Amino acid sequence: MGTRFCTAVFGILESHEEEGFTVTVATGGHPPAYHLRGQGVVEAVHPKGGMLIGALEQARFASHTFHLAPGEGLLLYTDGLTEARTADGDMIGEKGVTGFLAARTAPVSAAAIIEDTVALIDNLPHGAGDDVALLALSVAHADTAATDGLTATATAHTIAPAGETPESRP
Repeated sequence: MGTRFCTAVFGILESHEEEGFTVTVATGGHPPAYHLRGQGVVEAVHPKGGMLIGALEQARFASHTFHLAPGEGLLLYTDGLTEARTADGDMIGEKGVTGFLAARTAPVSAAAIIEDTVALIDNLPHGAGDDVALLALSVAHADTAATDGLTATATAHTIAPAGETPESRP
């Protein structure tokens, strides 16, 4: 067993024959991704069996494939989001992230998902206690897609813990 380990998430996005994309997400001990279907419907994408990378010699990784349709989005993030603390001192946790995403009223667009998630962290009493990396993908409806055929957008954002700058990290 190793003394150093990490988590990882890997995804493949393939054009679906009719519309949207087929997404395959594979994980090694990483927090679940979230599939936002719109109108408050949120599903955790948590492949069963993904193990930490480096913790075990015979680690196994798991994958899950699903359809990302027009008007839907996907959020990937690091554990700094789930470990951020509320005013009561409790970690947000996966249940809190799911509830937050389900309560969103903004459109399911990559930019809006990131903006709302950053606002959530900014409104916590101590911000993020650990670094947070966010990546959101969304699929536009056919009537709003660009004329060049691009129907998916991605937005990413990183947050350093309060009072920390990249220069102050070891």
